[in-house]
Amino acid sequence: MGQSAEFGKFLKAMRSRLSPEDAGAGPASGSRRVPGLRREEVARLAGVSTDYYVRLEQGRNIHPSRTVLEAVSRALRLDGSEHAHMLDLLENCAGTARSSAPVAQGVRPALRQLLEAVGDVPALVLGRRSDVLAGNRMAFLLFADFPALPAAERNLTRWLILDPAARELFRDWKTVAAEAAGALRVDVGRHPNDAQANQLVGELAVHSEHFRQWWAGHRVATRSAGNVRLHHPAVGDLELNFENLVLPDDPDQTLRVYSARAGSPSADALALLGSLGAAEPVREPEAGRDAAAAAAEHGE
Repeated sequence: MGQSAEFGKFLKAMRSRLSPEDAGAGPASGSRRVPGLRREEVARLAGVSTDYYVRLEQGRNIHPSRTVLEAVSRALRLDGSEHAHMLDLLENCAGTARSSAPVAQGVRPALRQLLEAVGDVPALVLGRRSDVLAGNRMAFLLFADFPALPAAERNLTRWLILDPAARELFRDWKTVAAEAAGALRVDVGRHPNDAQANQLVGELAVHSEHFRQWWAGHRVATRSAGNVRLHHPAVGDLELNFENLVLPDDPDQTLRVYSARAGSPSADALALLGSLGAAEPVREPEAGRDAAAAAAEHGE
């Protein structure tokens, strides 16, 4: 499916979530067959003709000016992540996005050293599609033994949505999983010709009704920080903060570090978890989804 169609679907999804009162279009009038704003209401709020806005949603006039895009964004009450995603979809319209062969996502040795240096707290290096490229012992003890999984399954979003253990671990599983699906949509918007991402989306859609609903809603999510509430089978309840640090030299990689407030029960639980797994060696996911695909292409 072309990105122009995805651009139109995104606008329609954003329009359907807004009531006239929410968007400042005045009180609803008359019967409405579908939820949300009508196209003519969005057009009026954005200061464009209804015919022009209809063409945008149909992907027939995919060369709007920056001024028009800003006006449509304001009319639809898009937040920063949604606005950036809209621009990604437009930039990667069918015929402009270039297809590229899978490239192995390597983790720099210095970054692996950093993972071990923060060894008392869980830390992961996430790549494209939230592939788990590396992690320290605490991360694998807290979440899952990703290095032990087949290469194609070393993906945080896949694990979150499909593994029953993740549902048991995250006390707010639905919120966390929905955000992961939203982050995957951002990645697909930036790299629409990524066959591995499209395969992952297909697998999740086949096996998860929740994911199908989230994906149909075109929700996007990008958070640089937040918190999670967990119930770990070995150490009980934890409340952890996380920070997503984008790496300037590796723009498609993120260092995610989890921590607990000093002196809190969660900090004690993390320390206990570390002591329980102290004898277990650290294994690294040497070949991720991209590396495996590249090897397969070359018959390795």
